[in-house]
Amino acid sequence: MTAVVFYDPVCARPYDSDTLGREALGGAEATVVRVADGLGARVVQHNRTESVGRYQAPERDPTVGCVIVNRDSRALAAVRRLYPNARVFLWLHDRMRAGSRRARWLRSTGELVRALEVRIICVSDTQRAAVEATLRWMGIAGDIQARTIYNPIDDALHPDGAPIDARKLVFLSSPNKGLKFTLDAFRALRRRMPDLELVVGNPGYKLRHWGPIEGVRDLGPLPQARMHEQVRTALCTFCPNFVVPETFGLVFAESNALGTPVLTCDCGAAREIIADERQLVPVSAAQRFYEGLLGDCTPRARALPARVAAMLGLFDVYARRLEAWRAGERPAPRADPRFRLAAVLERWRAELAA
Repeated sequence: MTAVVFYDPVCARPYDSDTLGREALGGAEATVVRVADGLGARVVQHNRTESVGRYQAPERDPTVGCVIVNRDSRALAAVRRLYPNARVFLWLHDRMRAGSRRARWLRSTGELVRALEVRIICVSDTQRAAVEATLRWMGIAGDIQARTIYNPIDDALHPDGAPIDARKLVFLSSPNKGLKFTLDAFRALRRRMPDLELVVGNPGYKLRHWGPIEGVRDLGPLPQARMHEQVRTALCTFCPNFVVPETFGLVFAESNALGTPVLTCDCGAAREIIADERQLVPVSAAQRFYEGLLGDCTPRARALPARVAAMLGLFDVYARRLEAWRAGERPAPRADPRFRLAAVLERWRAELAA
């Protein structure tokens, strides 16, 4: 394979293979590590000053044949200077809608995207449909190709027979992905099931504090292996997120690979990744109205409105599902082979060779 570089222009700090095992790391960064390591590719980060093996500081290299730009097309001009002979791919992880901020970023580089014949890699068909709509909005849909390559889960993720604690729910996502709504729902759930506990972990960014809530245990930033330990023994991964719909949902795929069901909202790519009605809950107009009113409020300020909403049945759908699972109807999911690392690497190799 020709020399391949993954270029990350947006990471908050440098990371490498050891970081994934040692520290909390966001899903997109973890995915870069798994794919780049699997392909034996170099990873160049905008803020790295010292090289660590294949993880390197930016340096001009005309021998690079393929460069994959992570997330932000505004780095394309720099990439062209660094790797003048490379084919260029843009790997989008984030939600994009025509006219949105990220879509405007892409449009601001539209001429360069077309000149370089950039190929766009999306993490789900759901996300790709939105990206293609953005390309039509930009007027370049006929010139630019978009492909779907799913994010990978580690091939080693399997159920291990760990005992399930039917009192334990886990939320292990970035807190902007519906954590405040999740906390409101959990308060209501705990009034019906007083033994419930919610364990909250964080991939290491967008740290937020909400104060003590009865039954909630905040573990803070966690390496992925420690997150997986929590997931293995949980009744479910509880993530009623419709605030920032997932473009893939790595926590969904990994939870199911570990044998743990997810209870989440039927929005974004959730149905594409989970494909199990029992783990999906529709988002009601009342829930959207509620979150629209309270989205900017702190968890403390939301406590009283959440109690009123609970009395009106806003969170009952989650309670009924969990009560059924605790009574013996809990799904026993397994890994989806589409997301296994080996399968994803084959897709990448085919795309880079095409």
